[in-house]
Amino acid sequence: MPSARPSVLYVTDLAYEARGRRYGDEDVFLSSRLRDTFTVALCHPLDAVALMDAFDAVVVRNSGPVLHYQAAYEDFRARALSHGVRVYNPLTGKADMAGKQYLLDLTAAGLPVIPTVDRRADVDRLPQADAYVAKPKAGADSLGLRVLTRDALDGLDSGDVLIQPRVDFRYEVSFYFVDRAFQYALRTTDPDRRWDLTPYQPTDDDLAFAQRFVDWNGLDHGIQRVDACRTRDGRLLLVELEDLNPYLSLDRLAPDDRDAFVGALKTSLLRFTRPR
Repeated sequence: MPSARPSVLYVTDLAYEARGRRYGDEDVFLSSRLRDTFTVALCHPLDAVALMDAFDAVVVRNSGPVLHYQAAYEDFRARALSHGVRVYNPLTGKADMAGKQYLLDLTAAGLPVIPTVDRRADVDRLPQADAYVAKPKAGADSLGLRVLTRDALDGLDSGDVLIQPRVDFRYEVSFYFVDRAFQYALRTTDPDRRWDLTPYQPTDDDLAFAQRFVDWNGLDHGIQRVDACRTRDGRLLLVELEDLNPYLSLDRLAPDDRDAFVGALKTSLLRFTRPR
């Protein structure tokens, strides 16, 4: 007889050393809380293909930048899609899950995002700035990020590098969602310390800003993190829409808020694993 408890393959790299974050601690905590509702097994991302067919769902959590295992990740995506494996988050995300092209698309659409181009010849379309940020279009976790003067941008015409003006901001703020529903927000206490976060109470306008990008992405299931910066004139600009494996900074939440998030995640996963 099939088990009444859905089974989940929880994909994580417990040993990955992320700057300012403790991937292993967060996933040990979260997977342990899921066990009272699901049958849970943890595995490294390189083992997911061999194991995933035996579970009701594959939950991709703090698995690290896929740049470190790009071929294996592409194989995982292809096999999951061809075998009908339920992957959480679903593999249809249009944001970081698919690379950084969305920053160009959102810029072109006039949405409130840090203006982005991918060719030196298009830099004149950006606001004037003292310095510019250049980062690989296929990058993640600030890998390959450089801060350059305008003159130093010469030669960046390959189309595989994103160019943005360096924004003078007051702080960064992240909004966390489950199944398009807002859960909590955290902000930086120092612009130079990205992962030193404290709870943040968003305004209605803040929530409308973040919800706009979550709705644009079109994922009905899963966890998303909307990262934004607050400029000196008070505006919010999108920095990143993380829809693959967003770190959640659960250790920065009060116990009741952490419990509420776990509850929302369990409810979401129960809906996601429900028999078709």
